[in-house]
Amino acid sequence: MHNHAALILVDVQPDFMPGGALACHEGDAIVPGIDRLLRRRLFKQTVATQDWHPRGHISFASMHAGTNPFQPIQLYGHPQTLWPDHCVQNTAGAALHPDIDWSPVDLILRKGNDPDVDSYSGFRENHGPDGTRPSTGLAGWLRERGVSEVYVAGLARDVCVLWTVQDALSLGFRAHVLWDLTRPVTPDSDADTRAALASAGIGIVESASALA
Repeated sequence: MHNHAALILVDVQPDFMPGGALACHEGDAIVPGIDRLLRRRLFKQTVATQDWHPRGHISFASMHAGTNPFQPIQLYGHPQTLWPDHCVQNTAGAALHPDIDWSPVDLILRKGNDPDVDSYSGFRENHGPDGTRPSTGLAGWLRERGVSEVYVAGLARDVCVLWTVQDALSLGFRAHVLWDLTRPVTPDSDADTRAALASAGIGIVESASALA
């Protein structure tokens, strides 16, 4: 067991799978590996984040007249991508993926439920109207349980996984991405994602070697 490490599984939900409202490239390919990893119970703590938007969320392109999904805008003075309506609370697309046994998970953290603020990271929301990024409380929860290191997997590699692992590092945790257990919105982003992780000193590892 990794006695001081947590596994953070980011937004493994049907809406991010092929055919879903906001499909990631080959998103379904990570499902069997995550299920196997959970069953091994290798980590001191395991966390699953769950995108959980109210209807009419500010990040939805449908709420901004004359815009299209994936269009960038400025929101509260910061860049914001507009998304298709996705992971709407209490819909099938927002559920944790049904082909994974989630019973080993210690904490399910729902994020993005403020209608006026997007939330990519498991640790902090995006910038709000006051310019701050409020904490989700995850960092404190992990520290209270003796966690000093995190391994992050899930969706999407170039958005919520990236923001989660970057925040983990900035908050004092040793941080790694389980690259083979992530997928991007589009593979065109992979070079930039790798560069961002490498420049920050975040580990890019394969699950088979890192967790053997």
